[in-house]
Amino acid sequence: MPGSALLVLALAAPPGAAARETRKASPTLAGAIDRIVDRPAFAPALWGIEVRDLRTGRVLYARNASKNLTPASTMKLVTTAAALDALGPDARLRTTVETAAPLDASGRLSGDLHIVGRGDPGLAERGPDGRTAFDAFADDLWDAGVRSIAGRIVGDEGLFRGDRRGASWEWDDLVWCYGAEVSALSWNTSCADVTVSAGARAGDPGVVARDPVSSYYEVASTVVTSPPGQKSDLTLVRDLGSTLIRLSGTYPVGAQPDVLEVALEDPARYATTVFAERLAQKGIRFAGPVVTSSDALPPGTRVLSWRESAPLSDLLRTTNKPSNNFRAETLLRLLGLQAKGEGSTAAGLDAVADFLKRVGVDPTNAAIGDGSGMAPTDLLAPHQVVDLLVAMDAHKYAQAFRDSLPVSGVDGTLEHRMRGTRAEKRVVAKTGTRRHANALAGYVTTLSGARLAFAIGVSNHVAPNREATAAIDAICNVLVGVP
Repeated sequence: MPGSALLVLALAAPPGAAARETRKASPTLAGAIDRIVDRPAFAPALWGIEVRDLRTGRVLYARNASKNLTPASTMKLVTTAAALDALGPDARLRTTVETAAPLDASGRLSGDLHIVGRGDPGLAERGPDGRTAFDAFADDLWDAGVRSIAGRIVGDEGLFRGDRRGASWEWDDLVWCYGAEVSALSWNTSCADVTVSAGARAGDPGVVARDPVSSYYEVASTVVTSPPGQKSDLTLVRDLGSTLIRLSGTYPVGAQPDVLEVALEDPARYATTVFAERLAQKGIRFAGPVVTSSDALPPGTRVLSWRESAPLSDLLRTTNKPSNNFRAETLLRLLGLQAKGEGSTAAGLDAVADFLKRVGVDPTNAAIGDGSGMAPTDLLAPHQVVDLLVAMDAHKYAQAFRDSLPVSGVDGTLEHRMRGTRAEKRVVAKTGTRRHANALAGYVTTLSGARLAFAIGVSNHVAPNREATAAIDAICNVLVGVP
């Protein structure tokens, strides 16, 4: 893809790589895992697994551990680890409202008002007082005496540069929230929730609600309510470059509402539009248009209001636990800004490569094209992932890293997995899911108290995802029993 960035490190295979493919310390452990992965459903697939004792460093099981697999969202382990190392768990991101224009006695601001984004993906989240950042900004401006703005409302997104999406992302992913564009200034992770419900009786129009309500986008629906018991038949279309979301099809009486998370393009313009709408709701009038800019702020600007994000440790949790692609891509650009002086994918990937080498992860033959694992070109070997997990377990920010990961049977993308088994609450790990590929990588605490690092992946399978994840969970239950 023109203009995209892709980190590929292909060198000679490291010593011992061949040995790692088949090394197994315990025939009992090996047999239990082999019986799971050798099921007929996975005959066409490639499994890659490595399990390592964190105390001794001994590899307890390895199968194709140096073979490249699709990491899917386990790629977020790399991005969040590198960002945590560079920025620290207490780093915060500041969004400001600024102007260079004077404010007269009547409350008229005689120039542009700038909202300056610096990468905070949580501006739409409500604080303890129930307000979003934009609500607080509008209140602060009102309290400062601003009643009207003679100039434009400018959304400044210049902190991030280059592509807003990851390298080689697939076209049919771009309409959905998990494929949303990234900007230094954003609102609601560049998404809108469109909720479809049935009408009172068959033949009635479907009921459609949207959140947030904004003039930035439209929803046009021809959905019709169908009789109870029929299958839902919804179609959602948002053409690339368009802010019109079109819904059609049928939705049955008695069905639970369906929430469709839709990506909206041009995140900074979306955010700035919502900000301007909040100002209007507060009673602050403005004459100029809503625009965006990547240029430097005009000289003499002063801050009228500001908001700091939650600490980076919280951002890691809201990235890894729900597997949020937007936040992972934001972290990659923040990493590039911190380590290389440029908030771009290319700079972030360069910083990732430096980080991996510095913490002792051999990136030989890895291919990293984004921060989230959405790119189908991403490739990692289980051994590389386990090396990273071992390094982060000894890192000064190890606790913040571990705390960001889903817990089996408890929260995040593992909330409903391994529940009621002996592996419940004993696995903290990042999940990964793509078409024909599943992965899980993290830490296990065994029944005897031993701590293990593991990476499990299966690529090129045609089994249902639930069968692949069930097999991975079964392996985790085996690992919990390691003495």
